[in-house]
Amino acid sequence: MIDDPKTVTVRCQHCLQEVTGNSAFTTIIEGQTRSFCCHGCLGVYELVHSQSLEAFYNKRSDWKPGRPAFVKVDPADFTGQVSTDGRTSRIDVVLSGIRCASCVWLVEKVIGRLEGVNSAQVNPATRRALIEWRPEAVGLDQILQTLSDIGYSPRPGNHSESIEISKEEKRDLLLRFGTAGFFSMQLMLFTTALYAGFFQGMESRYRLAFQLISWALATPVLFYGGFPFMASALRSLRSRALNMDVLVSLGALSAYGYSVATIFTGGEVFFDTSAMIVTFILLGRLIEAGSRLKAGSALTALAELQPGEAMLVGQTGETILVPIERIRSGEVIEVIPGDRLPLDGKVIEGSAEVDESMLTGESAPVLKTPGCEVFAGTSSLTGRLLIRVEGDAKNTMLAQIVRTVEDAQARKAPIQGVADKTAAFFVPATLLLALATFTWWMVAKAAPVTAIMNAVSVLVIACPCALGLATPLAILVGTTAVGKKGVLVKGGDIFESISKTTTVVLDKTGTLTRGKPSITDCIEYGLSDRFIQHCASLEAWSEHPVGKAVAASWKGVRLDVEAFRSIPGLGVSGLIGGEAWYAGSSALLEREGITIDPDCLRQAERLQKEGKTTVFVSCSGRVAGLIGLIDDLRDEALEMIASLRASGLRLMMLTGDNEGVARYIAAKCGINEVQAGLSPIGKANAVRKLKVAGDTVMMVGDGINDAPALTGADIGITLGSATGIALESAGVAILNDDLRLIGTLFGHSRKCFSIIRQNLAWAFGYNMVAIPLAVSGLLHPIVSALLMASSSLVVVGNSLRLRTY
Repeated sequence: MIDDPKTVTVRCQHCLQEVTGNSAFTTIIEGQTRSFCCHGCLGVYELVHSQSLEAFYNKRSDWKPGRPAFVKVDPADFTGQVSTDGRTSRIDVVLSGIRCASCVWLVEKVIGRLEGVNSAQVNPATRRALIEWRPEAVGLDQILQTLSDIGYSPRPGNHSESIEISKEEKRDLLLRFGTAGFFSMQLMLFTTALYAGFFQGMESRYRLAFQLISWALATPVLFYGGFPFMASALRSLRSRALNMDVLVSLGALSAYGYSVATIFTGGEVFFDTSAMIVTFILLGRLIEAGSRLKAGSALTALAELQPGEAMLVGQTGETILVPIERIRSGEVIEVIPGDRLPLDGKVIEGSAEVDESMLTGESAPVLKTPGCEVFAGTSSLTGRLLIRVEGDAKNTMLAQIVRTVEDAQARKAPIQGVADKTAAFFVPATLLLALATFTWWMVAKAAPVTAIMNAVSVLVIACPCALGLATPLAILVGTTAVGKKGVLVKGGDIFESISKTTTVVLDKTGTLTRGKPSITDCIEYGLSDRFIQHCASLEAWSEHPVGKAVAASWKGVRLDVEAFRSIPGLGVSGLIGGEAWYAGSSALLEREGITIDPDCLRQAERLQKEGKTTVFVSCSGRVAGLIGLIDDLRDEALEMIASLRASGLRLMMLTGDNEGVARYIAAKCGINEVQAGLSPIGKANAVRKLKVAGDTVMMVGDGINDAPALTGADIGITLGSATGIALESAGVAILNDDLRLIGTLFGHSRKCFSIIRQNLAWAFGYNMVAIPLAVSGLLHPIVSALLMASSSLVVVGNSLRLRTY
């Protein structure tokens, strides 16, 4: 008999969707006929096959049959999602169709092999993909269409997507826990009666009725409430990467299966064991989900501070409400009282008090007048402002903070490797131990029920989830806690290094000092009666605090400067009126072959002994003048230094300034180790020598000349007033410019990793004590389930203590 093609069904080789034989698309690949439900799946299979990625089909688990969504993607929808840094672009998108770890593997492999793509990382929990590429080598449209072509349609990434996933997870767990709790309570009533009947006797008809009712009540608890565990266990078995859910599922199913069998053989039932295992563990998962949601919601709330639209001011003064993605650098926007600022920029008209607490943690509003910088997400409390936009919506300070926090949460601390390595063999070892327990009790001629219950206790009481939670939850809470104080840590690995710091290296200008020096002396040498005007015009192009102070001192007309050049650690140069002008240290003039008059050197030495910074100015190869500036210590500098010294840290000051000024400031601070006159490379070399000697080095700086040292140190810290290059180079940014927060950060880091060590000690100690008790038969499975859930809750509670530290 020949089957009718209209009724015979085949499965799509890619998506496993069932289709009738006459509607399937077939092709021959390597001599074998392959069937597909549509041209899209056929195309994906050919793409996977052509790139030798067939392992995808072996790796996938828990794959639900169904045709992927193949849609045409419009790159215009993603315009506001792309950020560009130099020659590299980056986008964060949400992918539909991510079903298991093999999907993650396939996306990362296919996109990663595109010419010009630097990296592709997919988070399976949030279904977000972070892709970096070189625009000159590959276009965004090609990347997006490739994602769609392999069945994972991209959507613009936003924080609400991730939060909705977390909310849905919590809602699902809450419903399952509520259901399990309700049926478990009813079950315990009948179980209590059965236990009483065991000791006092019960008629067989009532006993059987109560057992059948218990069976009926336990079934929805196990197969509805416990479905997430069983599905996860099945996936892990298929992928041969065993997880904790295998232990939970085996324990619950063993007690349930044994109880079903004994109904028909006349033994005692333990449906309460299987039901309470699921109920207690659901409670622990629900609390964990709530903690993750709370942490994620804080980040989403921060991202949502930036309005999606802005009032764009036209050429004739009219205003129009437009999406912030359409506004470009240099355009003017209007902000009225009560509105949040949509973009970063500078005030060009008006004045207003602005609430910047979301950036700095300071509740007092800040008065903004023309020339002041303002930031997206802050609130205008009074007055109307016209703001010239700097940058775009993707590169605001707020957007950078959000990206940094996201990256920090994704980066693991090295201590996490302890738990990861342990978890890799923990589950298989527990399974073998449970089997050995069952075998030992059977050999000892114990009752089968005793052997089974003791083996179930071993399966249930083992708690790798406490190990898994010990580090990431504490780091998440710790970095969030310091973030609320205005300290931005860029990764868990950095947070751990802070706790291990032995030496703190401090820059002088702008770090220990205010970074706002004022001119106290101005000595001319007859070459130009207006040398200060020339020097101010030249320094107006500089980012260095000394240069800014000199530029601000001249209120008159500034001269045009050509061929300006900043020479890190030395000074600046440029052409004014066709003449070569230099302003900076004596080393700069010596490097250029300019002879400094002995009288000028004596004057400079006098100023330096008074703690003043000196700026030598030359024109056309001759010294034109000498400027002396004083830069006072920050008010909080001494308090910060006392805090660090009390923590047992070694302190050192590195500066590009002269020896006299460096010693003067160091003496006021009580710092004994000083290195002065250093170039940026010199600072980096000093840091490297400390690291070679075995020190864990924290570098605190704020300028371009600090960038190499910040990068070379184990931990780089920069302040909110720092230059952009310094901010990029540092692993920690203190947004509200308060040095005392360095001590706070150090204290939080040490406390965090003290708690992590406590968590790990608890998790390891708990398992070392509890598992032998379960093997010996001293713990009932219900008690084991309660202890296992409690173990995770202890870790959660201990980690949450960081919020109030």
